Amino acid sequence: MINYRVIALIKRELREKLLSKAFILMTVLLPVFMFGIFGVQAFIMSFDSEKSVVEIITESPTISEKLSNIIDESSFVQDSTIIPRIHFMGKIKFDDFFKKSEKDLLSENIAGIIYIPNTALEDKKIEYYSKTPKNRRLLNRIDNPINRVLVDEYFRAKNIPVAELEYASMSVDISSYKISEGEDIKEEGYGGLVLSYLLSFLLYISLLMMGSMVMQSVIQEKSNRIVEVLLSSVTSKELMIGKILGAAITGVFQMAIWLAPVIVVASTSWFMLPENLVFDITFLQVAYLLFNFFLGLLIFVGLFATVGSIFEDPQDAQSGMWPVMMLIMIPFFITMSMMENPTNPVANIASMFPFAAIIVMPAKMAMVDVPLWQVIVSTLVNILTVFAIFPVAGKIYRVGIMMTGKKPSWMEVIKWLKYKY
Repeated sequence: MINYRVIALIKRELREKLLSKAFILMTVLLPVFMFGIFGVQAFIMSFDSEKSVVEIITESPTISEKLSNIIDESSFVQDSTIIPRIHFMGKIKFDDFFKKSEKDLLSENIAGIIYIPNTALEDKKIEYYSKTPKNRRLLNRIDNPINRVLVDEYFRAKNIPVAELEYASMSVDISSYKISEGEDIKEEGYGGLVLSYLLSFLLYISLLMMGSMVMQSVIQEKSNRIVEVLLSSVTSKELMIGKILGAAITGVFQMAIWLAPVIVVASTSWFMLPENLVFDITFLQVAYLLFNFFLGLLIFVGLFATVGSIFEDPQDAQSGMWPVMMLIMIPFFITMSMMENPTNPVANIASMFPFAAIIVMPAKMAMVDVPLWQVIVSTLVNILTVFAIFPVAGKIYRVGIMMTGKKPSWMEVIKWLKYKY
């Protein structure tokens, strides 16, 4: 299968891809882009464009006074992102106040009006009026002080000591410790979660990117008739193998470059990371990840190359590209569900299921201890998928690469599988 002609084709693919501007730019810019996106997102989420005036109306002067004392100590008051105006008045006066303030609400001179009736001491139900009532950032900031006052006022008449009341209102602070066989107990931070997301994202992006590049390359060679020149020296099977292996080696090399900073951060103390953000990754995990990714590239690049051989127009190829893309997108969505529950039954099955195991298993390994037998099963499933895909893809590629003119229907493509050579 691997002869000097295939090796020559692999070298050709490596020269074209490793030295291309697109490969160099994507290799360098993707990590910068990824961290830039996170930075921009964090900046946008923390950015308050202007001060928000909030009118807080209560039916109780006691609640108004306590709320004023607590809110004055809040960070959002001290940095002036929210300007609260606290009053107490009855329901009738509030209705008149609301009518007078309606224009200011519509013009957004007032961000919102919060009404706290006396019945809130029984059911904690308050009312919020605003042009943008779904502003969760504002509500989440002001919710805690109001809740503290209501709890304090509710229990004040029950003669509960202040110290006990403060303890009752405290949130539980959970320290998580990971138990692993043969290892010391250690506190678990967010490193595994971040690493899982990072690996999922890199696998997802790289599989789509390398697959699309190969598909475009096949379509271009077919439309430019370059493939006819190549097939005069090699067989279609050798051409396909050379193209897929070349792309797979390129993809693994690129992934190794992307993982290098993560390995450096995880294995050295050069970087001052928060205590709860520690990356725990071993050499065996990196080796498995690269081998697993290589198998994934063989599978998906083979499918993308097959789709490219069917069509001459990139726009027509979109119809055949979507089913392959879904085989990458669905496992990525499954890994996102693992962020909430790493033992998700769907994720456990997907980590050993054809196509899905490529993305799900590395993400799962980053978060939990995976039994060795599951890793072996996942690897065998991926290897068997490669051997199952190549004969089918090879038959379609062999016919499609030389087929020009009218776009074939899917029924015609299925008939190609029945051809004997």
